[in-house]
Amino acid sequence: MRFTLVVMLGLSFGLGLIVEVPASAADEAEAKRPNIVFIFTDDHCEQALSAYDPSRITTPNLDRIANEGMKFTRCYVTNSICGPSRAVIQTGKHSHLNGFIHNGNNFDGSQQTFPKLLQKSGYQTAVIGKWHLKSTPRGFDHFDVLIGQGPYYNPPMRRGSNGELKKTIKHTGYTTDIITDLALDWLKDQRDADKPFMLMYQHKAPHRNWQPGPKYLNWLDDVTISEPETLWDDYANRASPASNQTMTIKNHLSAFDLKFTTPGNLTPEQKSLWNAAYGPKNAAYQKAKGDMSKKEIVQWKYQRYVKDYLRCVKSVDDGVGRILDYLDQNNLADNTVVIYSSDQGWYLGEHGWYDKRWMYEESLKTPLLVRYPGVVKAKSVNDDIVSNLDFAETFLDLAGIEVPEDMQGHSLVPLFKGSTPKDWRQSFYYHYYEFPGAHSVARHYGVTNGHHKLIHYYQLDEWELFDLKKDPNELKSVYGANGYKQVQVDLLTELRRLQRHYKVPEDTTPLPSKKPARKQPKKAVPK
Repeated sequence: MRFTLVVMLGLSFGLGLIVEVPASAADEAEAKRPNIVFIFTDDHCEQALSAYDPSRITTPNLDRIANEGMKFTRCYVTNSICGPSRAVIQTGKHSHLNGFIHNGNNFDGSQQTFPKLLQKSGYQTAVIGKWHLKSTPRGFDHFDVLIGQGPYYNPPMRRGSNGELKKTIKHTGYTTDIITDLALDWLKDQRDADKPFMLMYQHKAPHRNWQPGPKYLNWLDDVTISEPETLWDDYANRASPASNQTMTIKNHLSAFDLKFTTPGNLTPEQKSLWNAAYGPKNAAYQKAKGDMSKKEIVQWKYQRYVKDYLRCVKSVDDGVGRILDYLDQNNLADNTVVIYSSDQGWYLGEHGWYDKRWMYEESLKTPLLVRYPGVVKAKSVNDDIVSNLDFAETFLDLAGIEVPEDMQGHSLVPLFKGSTPKDWRQSFYYHYYEFPGAHSVARHYGVTNGHHKLIHYYQLDEWELFDLKKDPNELKSVYGANGYKQVQVDLLTELRRLQRHYKVPEDTTPLPSKKPARKQPKKAVPK
């Protein structure tokens, strides 16, 4: 949009002078507001991103964001599960305030969200890919989203704008590629070139049950992926929930997870490629299984699972490369902030697990990479405690919009510029609610400062305390142990302070019981 600004200048002898300001000045001011491309995956952990850990996979396109920008080493999620993480990002508020505490909830789209605020300020907004908040997206000029989790192949997708569903389109192909195609279509043909834009480009992958695309069905067949050192964890020396979950590679992966069952929604051509890839591998396993030990069977399951997971990540990385190339080749890169993250971390066999949910490090931490030419220094690293709670505030700050007081996070823009505010958080509050539920992970909340971590399984009144420097794998709780009394008192005090600060309802924070809980030291919790 172009316009002429007319200014009346009063002169001492009573006449007026009309001055025309070139329309390009206004356009230039608008152009300085950066575009934002938020790239988001589902269940992608640092262990499967070579900018963090090159031992299993190379992700050259995601690494481009880190190499040309900033890598955050301590990005924590408030609630390690898919839908709640997305609701936190939309609102900048913890689960208990935005109303979406576990998967299956219906997100209240009438509440304040960052896309609505961006729209009001003149941004064009779009979300393409996985939504997973059940309700129809609001605050977006364009949406093209999967239905629920969505399948890995041939997905139906819901298209519309500003809370209005216009049609459902059945696509044919690999979902990761389709989401990238649709994002590029929007960038090329549907956005208004005179407006700054915010694109949420969100993948299903690498969510369970890890169906690779045709290009990668046989990738890694000739490779043995190294096993994590905690694959054989026996869950001793911790509270009971670690033993009572249902998410082990040994016992809980299904035949569908392990590819003994062919997906039912494939086209004949896709099915032929699938069976050509998995048929011989499955036949070889069935032939050898009778002579394999129990340990060898677990090791086989681990290799099958982790390779399929990595194959899904590889397709995501390809798609990210296509988006980055488009920005670079169309003179958009210099004024576009590219942010990459995932809804939470994930277990690639650590503790013998797959899935997420816990406050343990692998699921608490999520990748965060940021490229912002001229603002973020290339190959920079930030070790501050940041969170998905901060994303909404960051998007608004980038757009020059005042952050509402009721949002609970903080803008990361000062950190992008290499300057950590003196009052930046030194501790972090976590709360997981989905029990009873999938994988039987007990409800818990806790606090960490990056050095120590206190966790309370409040329905069981069991506690854990970890010394993350001495025990980074969190294999031994030192709750009640000699030498940790003051640490325990300090963390409990900080936990209660954060619960008050974030307005956590009292009924979810029962006082510690004086009666010793199962598997806990016979010592009262300090008050």
